[in-house]
Amino acid sequence: MRAAVVFFEGKNRAKTLEVAKGLAQGIESKGHQVDIIDGDRDVNSKLTMYQYIAVGASALTTFGGKIPEHVPKFLSNSGIIAGKRSFAFAVKGGLRIGKTLSTIMKAMEHEGMFLKYSEVLSSAVEAEAIGKRLHIE
Repeated sequence: MRAAVVFFEGKNRAKTLEVAKGLAQGIESKGHQVDIIDGDRDVNSKLTMYQYIAVGASALTTFGGKIPEHVPKFLSNSGIIAGKRSFAFAVKGGLRIGKTLSTIMKAMEHEGMFLKYSEVLSSAVEAEAIGKRLHIE
């Protein structure tokens, strides 16, 4: 099964990329093909061909709740993603990280994505463990 891990840098690009790579490794260990997509740089990527999509970002501010403004725009321009099974994640940092995760989930649900699971991730090791436990099929 093909899966995509889409990440948006927010406040800390290096940590967000590290978590996205850990998540991808966990999913790959279950025998799935995974592509990591940088939502900030690969703005014309189409997600139609993927059966499972993970979307994540870190908060823009210390107080949380805000994600990069182009996240909803990226999702709306990424092809047919309505009904796709998905996973939302926020990279831990700042105070109200739950609100940041909620904002990511709202953007995904607005496009009709079917959220199977969501999580606040703090490290690549934790992300890899979550990736191994995701029910992708």
